[in-house]
Amino acid sequence: MFRVATLFAAALFTTCTFAQAPLGAGASAQPARPRICLALSGGGARGYAHLGVLKELEALHVPVDCIAGTSMGAVIGALYASGMTANDIEFALAGQNLSDVAFDRDARSDLPESSREDNLMYPIGLPMGFGDGHLKTSNGLVQGNKLMALLRAHTGQYPGDIDFDHLPIPFRAVATDLETGERVVLHNGSLPLAVRASMAVPGLFAPVKIGSRTLIDGGAASNLPIDVAREMGADIVIAVDIGTQLQPADQLNSMAAVTAQMVRLMMSRNVTAQKATLRPADILLEPDLGPVSFADFGAMDRAVQAGDAAAIQQRGRLGALSDEPDQYAAWRADLSQAAALPPQTRIARIEVTTRGRLPASHVEAALHVKSGDVYDAASVDEDLTQLVRNDDLESVSQTLTGPQGERVLHVEANEKSWGPNFLLFGLGLSTDFDGDGAFSLQIGHRLPWITSSGLSWRNDIILGSRDLGWRTELRQPIFGQVYLAPYASIRRNDVNLYADNDVSERPLASFVQQELRAGLDVDVPLGTWGEARAGVAQVHTSFQARSSILALAPDGQSPLQTGTPSLSPTTQTVASAGVRIDQLDDPVFPRHGFHLEGRAEMGLGDSDSGYNIAYARGLWAASRDVFSLNAAFEVGGAFGGSHDAPAYLFTLGGFQHLSAYAQDQFSGAYVMYGRVSGLAQLSRDGSGALRSIFTGLSLEGGNVWNTSKQFARGPWLSSVSAFVGAVTAIGPVYFGVALAPRGAHSIYFQLGNRF
Repeated sequence: MFRVATLFAAALFTTCTFAQAPLGAGASAQPARPRICLALSGGGARGYAHLGVLKELEALHVPVDCIAGTSMGAVIGALYASGMTANDIEFALAGQNLSDVAFDRDARSDLPESSREDNLMYPIGLPMGFGDGHLKTSNGLVQGNKLMALLRAHTGQYPGDIDFDHLPIPFRAVATDLETGERVVLHNGSLPLAVRASMAVPGLFAPVKIGSRTLIDGGAASNLPIDVAREMGADIVIAVDIGTQLQPADQLNSMAAVTAQMVRLMMSRNVTAQKATLRPADILLEPDLGPVSFADFGAMDRAVQAGDAAAIQQRGRLGALSDEPDQYAAWRADLSQAAALPPQTRIARIEVTTRGRLPASHVEAALHVKSGDVYDAASVDEDLTQLVRNDDLESVSQTLTGPQGERVLHVEANEKSWGPNFLLFGLGLSTDFDGDGAFSLQIGHRLPWITSSGLSWRNDIILGSRDLGWRTELRQPIFGQVYLAPYASIRRNDVNLYADNDVSERPLASFVQQELRAGLDVDVPLGTWGEARAGVAQVHTSFQARSSILALAPDGQSPLQTGTPSLSPTTQTVASAGVRIDQLDDPVFPRHGFHLEGRAEMGLGDSDSGYNIAYARGLWAASRDVFSLNAAFEVGGAFGGSHDAPAYLFTLGGFQHLSAYAQDQFSGAYVMYGRVSGLAQLSRDGSGALRSIFTGLSLEGGNVWNTSKQFARGPWLSSVSAFVGAVTAIGPVYFGVALAPRGAHSIYFQLGNRF
């Protein structure tokens, strides 16, 4: 009886307007009943609650005639409007690492070696560059390429110039004009692009340009678009508000918290205004999402359950809107796919546009599809995704528009807008709290596409208390991904000499080592595994004493000056070869994969000071649940030469290098070292400044030797350390204590990774 009364009242209320309401392609066969529309709010990861609501509506056989969504509400709403069921959407999203999708993170093993090398050296993910005489930064940390690919994977059957009224369920996405602050209701064009614009959260996602307008997240103008649903002809609006609640003032104890509260205040005002327009027949659902945050993309199950629970609480009113099972099945079957691209749709031509120095011919060459081929949105996306990875682009997009038989594939590829010169940063800091410490700042410079043939320029600078260095390199592709790399470098670093196996903290001598190197390499990529290099170089090494050699006086206590170290410079021409394979999942806190690196240099000619060296190192990682096991090794030395290698060629000592001893305390011409670490991850998947916390235990052993006869024959040094650490926005941080036999010990703090 209640259901009949509700339907009758709604019908009387909408008699004058119902006949003029816009109808979707499948709405013409609907029986005379109130038009039910959803208004889905934004709220980031909290928006998975919309799925719980949809699942309950389906269980109750409540038909949905139109959808208006903002931000994450637009994501879920667009997928549902495209014809997917709630279970289809949940299954599609559950098969994704949603945090990686939201923050545009690729599996590291899929990246080219140059990118893996950069994120190992430069963990500070601050997008910065310079051009036109000033510094630039990105207008968003995330460009949304993976989100666009995900949306196209499930809506690629629709052309890029579709009227959203012609979707199975009419749909609107709400965005905000960045220049005017006006609400923008997107009703046609590319469905994925409209959704991407609707969720362009300022500071996180870059704005989106559609036509002449630059758009950002719709939450700034209308986070709960009830009025948009009403404009679509809704007789009854089911509004779902998943916005984050305002926090008490005493909990706003950081600048980030205050900023987030300001955003919530701005959104809450327009949400409150929208709720004031609700009518008696409308239904408001407010899922209790508790601590689920905007960026908590790993909490999908909790959010879905919260949405389901909110709908169940209103089951009585929602049930009054339900159809009989056969009527609901007929409604679902009648959802039209007439606007979808016909099977075997062919591409009449391809138009490529680029922004920056990237030539359109390079983009065309990256596409496997050609004019006349059958259009496959997923296949094109695969090519574009690889293009973004290989060339480190800001964004790529594709749309198929035009009438049947004249379909045009539009592809747009954009270089990063904060170039053309790009900057990378890394930071290192270490101390043992007993006077021994060091710091370093790494700065990288990248200038791609100097010429249309792909010439690029790379500079890497180290500014540190113990190390100063600069390497400059040009990379010129010669065929495929193979390139020539002429380079030059200078490196100055402090070297301390200790007595053999001496655990004292005072060196016998210290000096500055300087190496000048110029050479030419040929680089051959090994797919996504790594790279191999070979080349020739001229190397000059010189030394400058910083202190006299010291020994202990007969009393065993006071130092006795015995002279100044005399170290001869060396110059030689070398032929070099090396290989690097990097399959670690993370350069900072690897949980699985491996890294192998080896190189050899052979002196050429009859140099009186020439010598040959070989060196290899590796790291292996495996994990189960929150526990990880890492194993690392290092081995190197002179080989096959008629001259002795310097006794300071390799060093041991310091964090993750015999942690109980002083930095570079031991030096020699040969080295062998190994480490096994067990780690437990205490928290993970964070997206802010503190991304994960872990604790661990390391066992280390090894030594250095000065002659080949001594190599690997002992004696052996060992160290054990316990530590806690965190992965942060500026790199890994460690704090720990290390112990070794004969009383050696260290309490250390380390910022930055050391392989």
